[in-house]
Amino acid sequence: MATTIKTIETSHGTIAVRESAGAGMPVLMIHGNSSSGAVFRNQFDGRIGATYRLIAADLPGHGESCNAVDPDRSYSMPGYADAMTEVMNRLGIEKAAVFGWSLGGHIGLEMIDRYPGMLGLMITGTPPIAAADLGKGFKTSPHMNLAGQETFTEEDIDAYAHSTCGEPYDQLLRNAVARTDGRARRLMLGKFAAGEGKDQSAIVAGKTPPIAVLNGADEPFVNTDFVDTIPFSNLWEGKKHLISNSGHAPFWDSPDRFDPIFDRFLKTLEPGWRGLPGAV
Repeated sequence: MATTIKTIETSHGTIAVRESAGAGMPVLMIHGNSSSGAVFRNQFDGRIGATYRLIAADLPGHGESCNAVDPDRSYSMPGYADAMTEVMNRLGIEKAAVFGWSLGGHIGLEMIDRYPGMLGLMITGTPPIAAADLGKGFKTSPHMNLAGQETFTEEDIDAYAHSTCGEPYDQLLRNAVARTDGRARRLMLGKFAAGEGKDQSAIVAGKTPPIAVLNGADEPFVNTDFVDTIPFSNLWEGKKHLISNSGHAPFWDSPDRFDPIFDRFLKTLEPGWRGLPGAV
């Protein structure tokens, strides 16, 4: 069965939502800056998508969603977290696992207090930091300059599309960057640098559902050594996972190695979804 796409009306605007054919535990997949839910194609088209009810909502200003009704409200990590929580509520999904990639991971962390049905969260390419540690959590690179730049040239579009996911390259990556509302980049990164939103290092040190951390060993943008120093109160399997010969998007460049770890994490959350006694 193919992925289905529908739209949902929210207070942030019209949101496009992809769902896989699976009938199991719902899993919200949150994409990164200037991307879309289409980036999770490997998981939607594979065994993960056939097993679980994968849900990938395009953020406001991204993909097939409309631009934000109120950019100042929506284009921030807390704004996006509010939008994704509203999507889950509109879908009537009271319990779900969450996967967040890059910006999506930051959004997932901001959702913990907003979405009480979050069974667990996996983050990839996401350093859980406070604004003061922005320079420690991310490596200096041209990509980081583009991450908050409103207007892109054709060369900028190509550079950003190639750098975020690496190989194999696909036109859908470029299309997603070209479509993104540039105000979303400028406002989101500006607000984060100014301290809007929660100290995410404090979030992961507090009371949370299980959090899995999975990064590519060749991560070009996130300082994984610094991420290793951040304490988590409820770290899945008691360690942070690395996939060798993988970059910023292991789910894209190495699905054969990413998916089994992702599936293992999701299986540990299923008892909570089913309401079994003693479930986390």
